[in-house]
Amino acid sequence: MNLPFAAGEPLSQKDFQSLRTNLIFDYCKWDIQSEDHSVIADFPLFLDTAEWKAVSAIAERLAAEALAAEKELIGRKDLFARLAIPRQIQKVLARCDPDQLPESAARVMRFDFHFTSEGWRISEVNADVPGGFIEASGLASLIAPHYPDHSGPPDAASTYVSAVSQVATPATVIGLVHATAHSDDRQVMEYLAQILRRLGHQTVIAAPNHLQWNSGTAQIKSGFASATPAALIRFFPAEWLPNIHPATSWQPWFCGARTPVSNPGSAILIQSKRFPLAWPELRTPLSAWREFLSETKYPNDFLDSRDNWVFKPVFGRVGEDIAIDGVTEPRAFQQIMKDVQRHPSHYIAQRRFKTISIETPRGTKHVCLGIFTVDGRAAGIYGRIASTPLIDQNAQDIAVLFKLRDSKPNAEPATQINND
Repeated sequence: MNLPFAAGEPLSQKDFQSLRTNLIFDYCKWDIQSEDHSVIADFPLFLDTAEWKAVSAIAERLAAEALAAEKELIGRKDLFARLAIPRQIQKVLARCDPDQLPESAARVMRFDFHFTSEGWRISEVNADVPGGFIEASGLASLIAPHYPDHSGPPDAASTYVSAVSQVATPATVIGLVHATAHSDDRQVMEYLAQILRRLGHQTVIAAPNHLQWNSGTAQIKSGFASATPAALIRFFPAEWLPNIHPATSWQPWFCGARTPVSNPGSAILIQSKRFPLAWPELRTPLSAWREFLSETKYPNDFLDSRDNWVFKPVFGRVGEDIAIDGVTEPRAFQQIMKDVQRHPSHYIAQRRFKTISIETPRGTKHVCLGIFTVDGRAAGIYGRIASTPLIDQNAQDIAVLFKLRDSKPNAEPATQINND
């Protein structure tokens, strides 16, 4: 089987140290180190340009179907519990009239692609608050000059921010709302704010409880800022919002906001990894999802055949609390499986696929390509590599570059993919 990607040679120690420094100070990548290892790979991943076109087309099909399904799901309150949507959010969405749904400033998603023995497959979509903008944009732009005849992918961060700015007039304030207790979230907001300021906007970075809503119009009121934003970017998971008090400070994200928001709270409906469990009840065609997402089931019936299944939390992120027999550390695996037995409604079972590893200057690695879409169009790549098939918090970020010499207008993808 021809692999669609290959590892490049590593940077010199001097060049790599310079790259790390620039990432910290120019691109706000502060979590550059994890314990005794760098979270950034010192070599790039080369992707065939024809293969980029192939995965982009898949991601765009998936995004179009997901948005259509979300629109249908908003009116299907009978399916909210099946999706494990928190009850407080269920109540808000259930009583929301269509004309009260928030206006979207820009819809951004990230589909996680893996190359397997059966071709490309996705493990999930990050439809709510996807991360990876700094790595997809800044890291690629810094490493590309070191590799002649290669170029970086589209700039996901700039594409996203430009889409958000389209709903606001120049010089207006755009609010960036995030979980202020997490510095890794703050760095993303700082980076996006830099781009917004270059576009001529003012920015205020705030926590969700710094917002007050007046007839659906958001106002930022805190000890450090007071503003009426023209648009809001949310980097605070939707399922966490009901933890904020009073309820009137979070409910407009789902219903009632007149200030354009990105992403609206309804994104939780397709963020839920139980999304496939609702498919039999939907009219929306989901041919791409059925083709590229592994079979997903309730976990209860597969505990005895767990070697063929991956167990995931419904709203898990960054690979946290995922149980893969023989891959997840044994003690952690047993603890997760006990929780699956106690709280099966908190998990899904996803049929396991076999990823194809590659040889790199730092050993054998498994690859995950996070393909961003902005308003349904492919917008960039967030690359990650790991020594195991589980891409989690221990994975390294890697720049993805295109082989310019392979770029031909009518090139066929290296791997044949059925797009029917």
